[in-house]
Amino acid sequence: MKQWMITLSILLTVGFVLAGCSSEGDAASEETKKVKVGLNGSGVPIWEKIKEKAAEENIEIELVEFADYVRPNMALADGDIDLNAFQTVSYFDSFIKEHNLDLAPIGTTLIAPMGIYSEKYEDVSNIPEGSSIAIPKEATNMGRALLLLEESGLIGLPEDFDGNGDLSKIEENPKNLKFEPIVAAQTPRVLPDVAASLINNGVAVEAGFVPVEDAIAIEDETAQPYINIMAARADETDNETYQKIVDIYQAEDVADHIEEVYNQSLIPTFVPLKEIGW
Repeated sequence: MKQWMITLSILLTVGFVLAGCSSEGDAASEETKKVKVGLNGSGVPIWEKIKEKAAEENIEIELVEFADYVRPNMALADGDIDLNAFQTVSYFDSFIKEHNLDLAPIGTTLIAPMGIYSEKYEDVSNIPEGSSIAIPKEATNMGRALLLLEESGLIGLPEDFDGNGDLSKIEENPKNLKFEPIVAAQTPRVLPDVAASLINNGVAVEAGFVPVEDAIAIEDETAQPYINIMAARADETDNETYQKIVDIYQAEDVADHIEEVYNQSLIPTFVPLKEIGW
């Protein structure tokens, strides 16, 4: 009898130990994963939605806002944040090359499309010969504007055009259009004085336009250099938690949320990384 009681006691002890180990293992597997995401203020409404959905997957996202376009990449490289989501792939490629940073995209997010706007014409084909066209004067903005003008059939550029704005790079101008470079923020104000004006997305929205409705020509997902991305350190692109966040972002309900919150002025754009050169 005594031997039986000893055996039972041992079995119960072992059972409690194993149960304790199992509980600790389950707790470890369910441990909340914390991720810091760097962005600028305009992206907060999107990421509040993603933060809410990630919490259901046991991922706690902390949003870290930056007021410029330099620190988010430097902070990512330094390990102060885990991901960032604020920039086009064109800007990203140029920045990491210039600063020799070991970063990489892990997913595409959206396009904030530049458009051609006019108070006089409803189609770019109606713009008459010799007309004046306002374009943003900053090099990156001008390059983007020139590509949109080419896509719209108004000008021709060299095949090796590198995206840097320079009016001397225009090879074909069949309508002899006159281009007036001005500060990007002023491009809506000159609309009464020109046949058309090329306006950045944020500037257009601030001026009261709905880009997908009001522009007579607009970028779409074929404007690959201007697709926005989510980035990580290059050695962490396969991180399962980060990849889960990409999946959450690229869900249909998030796309609907983006279009609703931004009145369709932003275009959710989820394409394979190889399509943007990665």
